[in-house]
Formats: sequence, C-alpha cells, structure tokens
Amino acid sequence: MLPTCKAARTKVLITVKTYPTLSVKYNELVCTAGFREDGSWVRIYPIPFRCLDYDKRYLKYQWIELDLVKNDSDPRPESFKPVDYENIILGEKVDTDGRAWTKRRELVLCNVHLSMDDLIAEAKDKSKVTSLAVFKPTEIIDFVIEKTTHEWDRRKVEALDQGDLFKQSENPFKVVKKLPFIFSYVFKDESGKKSTLMIEDWEIGQLYWNCLKRKGTPKAACDDVKKKYLDDFAFKKDLHYFLGTTRERHFIAKNPFIIIGAFYPKKIMKSY
Repeated sequence: MLPTCKAARTKVLITVKTYPTLSVKYNELVCTAGFREDGSWVRIYPIPFRCLDYDKRYLKYQWIELDLVKNDSDPRPESFKPVDYENIILGEKVDTDGRAWTKRRELVLCNVHLSMDDLIAEAKDKSKVTSLAVFKPTEIIDFVIEKTTHEWDRRKVEALDQGDLFKQSENPFKVVKKLPFIFSYVFKDESGKKSTLMIEDWEIGQLYWNCLKRKGTPKAACDDVKKKYLDDFAFKKDLHYFLGTTRERHFIAKNPFIIIGAFYPKKIMKSY
C-alpha cells in the first residue's frame, strides 16, 4: 500500500474509465481505475480526462505511470489522487491476442468474486472497505434500459460557465452529452442471489451515441446496445464485471456497488 503522506511513482494498467460526470468543484471528470503491478486495485480521481493533452490520454488496457498520493478525503483504501496531470507517461498496451485475451486474463482475473453478499460484507467491513472488485455472474437474466433526464444538473453547468474551461479560445471545450438512459444488468451470483446493477462505463455511453448516429432514433440505438451487451457479451463471451462503489453511498447503501466496466473475452472451450 502506498504511504498516505507523500506521492509515489506508480505504474497502473488502466481497465476502467467511467462515463464523464460534472462536478461543481472539478468541472468534467472521469473516474479511472486499474491494477498495479502487484495486482492490487487503485482508483485515480479526479482526472479531467478530456481536458488532457492528446499525448496524455490513455486507453483501456494500457499501462501508465504517474505520481499518486492517497486521497485522505476518501475512506476507500483504493482511492488516490494524481499529483500532476501533465506528468502522466503512457506505456505499453496489452492487446487482445486474437480475442483470447490471454495476457489480459492473467493480469485481471487474479481475484474474482462470485458472491454478492460476501463482496458487500467486505465493503462494509471497516478493516477492509473493499470498493473495487472483479465479479463473475453465474447467470445473466436481463439487460434493462430506463429513461432518465437528458440534461445535466443546472447548478453544475452554471459552475462550469463561471470557470475558465470554456474560455480557452485556442481549444474551446464542449461538455459531454448526458446519457438519456440508465443501462443495467440483472443477474444471479453463485448462491442464486438476484441483483440489478447499473452500468456507468464510458464504453457503453460511447456505444449508445454511435448507435444513435447510425440508426437515427433512441429506440433503435437502445436495441443495438442491448444486442451487444446481452446477446453478445452476456451469452457469447466469458463476461466479468468490474464493480465499484461511490464514496457517498459506500457505507449507507444496502448494495453500494455499480458496474464500472465489462471484461468480455471469448469463452474458452474446455477439453476433456
């Protein structure tokens, strides 16, 4: 574990980038998470990802190096803050090696949770406070789509207007569009416990906007998103979830976890 009082140079394999959100304090932000070289989780927040120079914009499954310091305002042990956004060094990308994802599996699937109750107990345990995990559902039941507001909170937008984010004439900034739908997986774990968890991954948000541009209507776009996440990922791939909690709801929610990413290599056929 990194010391809480000073920064440490850290190498991280990025596996999670959430859909951008607006913050009154930090403008537009992305929650990034991944694995250190020893396999432990680390959450990097805040990062104004789309404001970074292009040569600092990391990809999923890419190693990066940066200076991190423990976020003392966040009780979750995996949470760290970057010291200097401009000091990020992009490293090697871990490819899919023909969709088998062999190397990715080795790096990601070291500690896979199978029980939702056990994982929640770890999150509530003050000696552990687990807030990031790889989870393998036993059965995917459904993929649910719910309409929500398509406008950002006015207070947060006004806070952006008052800042200098939009005043850069050489590089004008446009806030990302808010997703008008909430996407969720319904699944069972190894004990048969049924859960419904929403997905807050950048990947699913970008998929929706791409499908909307191609198909022209929200319904057609949602149909395509469901086809990808249910018919493909859930039924044809070896699907795992990257789960994470929010700081505000970690100790008060009955189940504080949401899906912050999907890991979907092709299924490995067992030989007998």
